[in-house]
Amino acid sequence: MKLLHVDASPKAEKSNSRALSQYFVEVLSQKTFQLEIDYLDLAKHPCDHVSGAFAKATYTAPEERTEDMKAVLAQSDSLCERVLAADAIVCAMPMHNWCYPSVFKTFIDNITRTGLTYVFGPNGETIGQLTRQKTLFITTRGADLGPGSPYQAMDALTPALTAAFGFLGVQNPEFVDAQPLQFANREAHEAAMINARQALSEVAEAWAASWEVGGHLAASQ
Repeated sequence: MKLLHVDASPKAEKSNSRALSQYFVEVLSQKTFQLEIDYLDLAKHPCDHVSGAFAKATYTAPEERTEDMKAVLAQSDSLCERVLAADAIVCAMPMHNWCYPSVFKTFIDNITRTGLTYVFGPNGETIGQLTRQKTLFITTRGADLGPGSPYQAMDALTPALTAAFGFLGVQNPEFVDAQPLQFANREAHEAAMINARQALSEVAEAWAASWEVGGHLAASQ
């Protein structure tokens, strides 16, 4: 099984989201036979912002693209290939001002591609192509934005991720949100991280079990 592991925090070794995503990958690796990991660090290797040249190239038929257009789309083409090749995707990020970090927005822009990650149906409807990929979002929040919190309505991150990846075909993404962290006392911070690791262990267990069943079915056919 192939896992695309995406980190987006700029904090390097001090990042809570990176620590949690690494924990998840380690647990999943222990439970999944021959897990192949494709790692993408958006802080170290950010995607290019969408430009006018990019927009023109992406809406030009592939057979009509110039060499310059192909060069503009090369990074995006590679990212789309990596996303489509994955059996599962885990994306970890901190909440920045109620939503995802800007480097993750450029990643979304680069993998949202007509004819690659979504196509048009016979009636003009869009059909996302990421229908088989299990998808997990690990988010870290400075404050508690969960149900009942006075900040609940300010959570733009969860609906933004659900909408963007839903358009690409991911209908049932899983979320593990560690909160509150930065603006919490030590006890609350530690409790949030413990709860997140427990939830991640459960997701890893479920993914590994489903892959084991799928592997047995494939082998028997």
